[in-house]
Amino acid sequence: MRPSLLDPLFAALTTLPGVGPKLEKLYRRLLGRGDTPARVADLLFHLPAGTVDRRARPKLAEVVPGSVATVAVTVDKHRPSPPNRPRAPYRIETHDDTGTLTLTYFNARKDYLETLLPPGELRYVSGTTALYDGMLQMVHPDRVVSEADLDKLPLVEPVYPLTEGLSLNQVRRAMDGALTKIPALPEWQDNAWAERSGFSSFADALKTLHRPNEPADVQPDGPAWLRLAYDELLAGQLALALVRAHQRSLPGRGSSGEGILRAKVIAALPYALTPSQGLAVDDIVTDLARPQRMLRLLQGDVGSGKTVVALLAAATVAEAGRQAALMAPTEILARPPLATIAPLAEKAGIRAAILTGRERGKDRNETLERLALGEIDLIVGTHALFQEDVAFHDLALAIIDEQHRFGVHQRLALARKGESVDMLVLTATPIPRTLVLTYFGDMEISELREKPAGRQPIDTRTIALNRLNEVVEAVGRALNEGQRAYWVCPLVEESEISDLAAAEQRFAELKTHFGARVDLVHGKMKGADKDRAMARFSSGETQLLVATTVIEVGVDVPAATVMVIEHAERFGLAQLHQLRGRIGRGTGRSTCLLLYKAPLGETAKARLAIMRDTEDGFRIAEEDLRLRGEGDLLGTKQSGVPGFRVARIEVHGKMLTAARDDAALILSRDPDLASPRGEALRDLLYLFERDEAVRLLRAG
Repeated sequence: MRPSLLDPLFAALTTLPGVGPKLEKLYRRLLGRGDTPARVADLLFHLPAGTVDRRARPKLAEVVPGSVATVAVTVDKHRPSPPNRPRAPYRIETHDDTGTLTLTYFNARKDYLETLLPPGELRYVSGTTALYDGMLQMVHPDRVVSEADLDKLPLVEPVYPLTEGLSLNQVRRAMDGALTKIPALPEWQDNAWAERSGFSSFADALKTLHRPNEPADVQPDGPAWLRLAYDELLAGQLALALVRAHQRSLPGRGSSGEGILRAKVIAALPYALTPSQGLAVDDIVTDLARPQRMLRLLQGDVGSGKTVVALLAAATVAEAGRQAALMAPTEILARPPLATIAPLAEKAGIRAAILTGRERGKDRNETLERLALGEIDLIVGTHALFQEDVAFHDLALAIIDEQHRFGVHQRLALARKGESVDMLVLTATPIPRTLVLTYFGDMEISELREKPAGRQPIDTRTIALNRLNEVVEAVGRALNEGQRAYWVCPLVEESEISDLAAAEQRFAELKTHFGARVDLVHGKMKGADKDRAMARFSSGETQLLVATTVIEVGVDVPAATVMVIEHAERFGLAQLHQLRGRIGRGTGRSTCLLLYKAPLGETAKARLAIMRDTEDGFRIAEEDLRLRGEGDLLGTKQSGVPGFRVARIEVHGKMLTAARDDAALILSRDPDLASPRGEALRDLLYLFERDEAVRLLRAG
C-alpha cells in the first residue's frame, strides 16, 4: 500500500484549478502518460527547459531585436483592425525617451486592450522583440503590468516543453497549483551526504526549479536538479539492490558436472573459443555450481559468440540431468539460435527443440510431453515458453536473449517454471557502463570483447540518396559475382505522413532490375512465409533480400557480403550497428552502404561518421548514449525497463556509483527498511514508482 502521505502527489491532475477533462487529455500527451490519467507528481517532474529573464530593464534604444526584453513605456495610441479586415493586426504605439515600440495583437478584443493599456499611462511590457519594416515591435507581449503591480512580475520565469493546444501560461498556472500539494516529507537522504552535496530538501528543490530566482536555478547540473536526479538514481539502485537481495535470499541448487558435454560442444566447434568466451564460460560454470541463484548479464557485440556461450551453459546443466530454456523476443529471432545450436547439440548428445506460437496441434503436444518427461535438455522459444500449459521436468537455467525487450515480469515468469532457476541474460546491444549500473545493477556482468576468428572487417560508406541509381548498379555487379546482399528500408508501406521509401515499393522496383533473384521479408508477414524467404536467401536461391528491421538481430547468413540501409539518418546508432553486423560473417570482403537524405542535421552527421570510423560496438554504444540519451538507446519506452523522469544519464551518470554504494550500505544496515530513514526511503521508492521492490521486503 502506498503511504497516505503521498496521496496529494498521486491525485488526478484534474484536482488542480483550471485543469478540466479537455486539458487533462493534452497533459497526458505532454507528460507521456498515454491512456493513463495524468497525476500531480507527473506534472511536478516535468522540469523547465529554460527561463525567461526579465531582470534587465533596457531603454528602447538598447533593445537587441530577437531578444526577450522588459521595458517601461508610455502608451500613445491604439490602432484597431479596420472593421472590414478583422484579421489585420491590432497595433498599439508606445514610447520611452529613447525610441518607439509597437505592440501587435491578432484576434484582439478592443475593450480588453484599452483596459490593459490605457493611452497616456506607463506600463511595463515583457516579451520577444523583433524588427518589422525597420520599426521595433513586440507581438503578443507575455506580460503587461502597471507600476503598482511591478513587484508581482516574476523576474525569472520557467519555460517548459509544450504540446500543441497547451500554452506556457496554462502550464505555469497548473504548476503553481501543483506546488501547493507537496506534503511535508521525511528526509530520506543521509544528512551528512546531503550537506556535503549542497542539497536542499526534496520540496525546496522542486520549488527552486519551478520558481527560479536565477536562470542557473533550472540547469540540469544545478543543485536543485542534482538533488532530484540523485533521489531518482537512489530509488533505482535501491530497487535493484532489493531485487538482488531477494534473489540471493532464495536458496539455489547447484548444477555441476565434469564438463564432458561442454568438451564435446567445444570439440564440435569449427574454431577455438575467444579468450573472453572462455572467461565467460568459466564464470557461468562457477555460478551454476554455487548454492545461490545466478543472475548474470552476458553482453557482447554483434557476432561475438553469445549463443555458443549460452549452449555451453546449457550443456553444464544438461550434464547434471537438468533442463535449460532459451527465450528470444520474437519468432524470427528464436529460429537462428536453434540453427546455430542444433548441429553442435546433436554432436554433443544434447537434446534440443523449439517452441513458439507457430508450433500447434500434434507437434506442440509432443514437444510439451517430452519437455515434461525430461526428454528435452534445451528448449528454444518465445513468450510461448512461460504459458501455463508449459511444464518442465526440472528447469535449472533460463537464458533470455535481448534483455531490454523483456521486463522484469517476463524474466520472473520463466524463472517460476522451475525451482531456484539460474538466469543468464544475453544482449547484443553493448551497453555503456553507466547504463549497466542503472538497469542491470542486480546482475553480475560478463563481456565478450573480441570477434570470433575469421570475422572480416566491413567497409562502411555513406552515400546521398540522389545517387540511388549508382547503388543499384553496384549491387547488380555484386550479385553477378555470386554475392548476396540485404537492402533495408525503414517502413513496410507508404504512409501519408512520411516520405520514407517503403520496403514493398523498393522490392517492386528492384525486382524490375533483378527479377527472381530478389525477395522480401517484413514484420507483417506470416511466420512460415518469413522462414521460407529467409531459407531461400540462405540457400542462395535468391541473392538480394529486401527487408525491414526484422533482420536486425539473430539472422546469420555467412555468404551475405553487402548491406544497403536506406534513410540511415533515421536509425539510431545501435540499430545501424546491429544491421551492419548481419554481414562480415564469412570469408568474403563485406561492404555496408548507408544511404541518407541530404541535408543532414548535426546529430545525424555525427552518427554516420562514427559508423564509418569504427566497428567497436562498445564505443558506438557510448557515442549513442552521448547523442541520444538512455531512453532511446535501451528502448525503455517500449520495454518493461523504467526510464528516467528527472535524471539524465549524460549529466548525472557520475552520481550512479555513489547511489549504488549508498543503496548497498542502507540494505546492509537496515535490510527491511524498518528504521526512520528506511521508512522515508519507502516513500522514495513509491514516489519514483519502484514500488515492486517494496513488495519484496520481508517486512512489507
